[in-house]
Amino acid sequence: MGATRAEVFGWSMYDFANSSYTTVVITVYYAVVFPKVVVGDGPEFRTGNLLWSATLAASYLLTVVLLPFLGAWMDQAGHRKRFLLASTVITVLGTASLGLTGPGTTALAMVLVIVSNVGFSVGESFVASFLPDLGEPEDLGRISGMAWGLGYVGGLGSTALVLFGLGQPSPDNPLVRWAGPVTALWFALAATPTFLLLKDRGVPRAGGTGVVQEAVSQLKSSVRHVRRYRDLMVFFASYFFAMTGLSIVVSFAFIYGDQVIRWSASTQAMMFVTTQITATVGALAFGQLQSRLGDKPTYALTLVVWCIAVGLIWGTPTVASLLRGATGLDWPDEKVFLLVGACAGLCIGATQSAGRTLVALLSPSDRVGEFFGLWGVFGKLAGALGLVSVGALQYGLGLENAILVTGVFFGLGLVIVFGVDMARGRAAAAG
Repeated sequence: MGATRAEVFGWSMYDFANSSYTTVVITVYYAVVFPKVVVGDGPEFRTGNLLWSATLAASYLLTVVLLPFLGAWMDQAGHRKRFLLASTVITVLGTASLGLTGPGTTALAMVLVIVSNVGFSVGESFVASFLPDLGEPEDLGRISGMAWGLGYVGGLGSTALVLFGLGQPSPDNPLVRWAGPVTALWFALAATPTFLLLKDRGVPRAGGTGVVQEAVSQLKSSVRHVRRYRDLMVFFASYFFAMTGLSIVVSFAFIYGDQVIRWSASTQAMMFVTTQITATVGALAFGQLQSRLGDKPTYALTLVVWCIAVGLIWGTPTVASLLRGATGLDWPDEKVFLLVGACAGLCIGATQSAGRTLVALLSPSDRVGEFFGLWGVFGKLAGALGLVSVGALQYGLGLENAILVTGVFFGLGLVIVFGVDMARGRAAAAG
């Protein structure tokens, strides 16, 4: 029996829930609180930015070490909801504990972000492993896009609650320490429908102490037969570079606006709202487009848009100057940056949603946990590389010039994905 609408809704609500963490903590709010309030090395915040990059990179590397084994363990144990619940509890507790941080608590803040981000990252792979069970192959792109779009609604709501309820992430605001607890509560409440409605179709294949041994054996088998899944591996290589670029954009977009564009608080708020709206529209629209254009072409199209967007982000002052000269109107840099960010927002969710669907289509049904674990591994390795690259480059060259490397990563992902043969890859997964 296929999944019901209620079950699909329950699965989608996890995207609604976990987007509160990645939006509030990683992108919009705590990403500014950490260098400005916790480290406080203004006016350029180079040390704060570098430590933030190192913290996220450490969490991604730890995820890379854990996920392959955890995914194989989940395949053998079969109880996927238990793994998802454990990761959710770790994320919620780690995020709530950010309320203990403040000026001078750099080490504590770094540890808590690492713990909570590892929980979030493994949970992202765990919940994605349910996707192949939710519909026919031709429907998975639409389902994934719908869930990712709902996620941006959750991100918008949770961050609006923090921004308007607690105020701006500035050193003179004593309420910023409540961002973690508020986000944790949102995550816990919004994820509840997932555990109530989503069915666990995992079938236990080993029990007791044997489950660990079988998980290790499964990993060894996959390594020996990796050539059998070569199209999935080629896609993972493309996804690695795409996510390297995307991790930089997600982690540094608001820092870039704050430190390079020097936008006002009103423009910052508008950027958040418009990108959440366009990301929702983009995830839904590209999800529908996948059933018509195809899964691989849709994914590739999002990378083309990203290459263009990065060039426009770096060239925002030049573009603003050209617009002023051509129209005779006042085009402030921050308004041009806002427009570029809104357009780029169309692909923030679409790239990841399309990638998630491709993994669902190219993964064998008996190893879905393991291969979605690899999906997470490549994504987090990419995050570590991107953050270390831009963190080091901005330390030496400044953030404005360092952001250009993002376009190179998106371009590499675009070139590599043309090597994926979807028909051959799906046949290998079925076999």
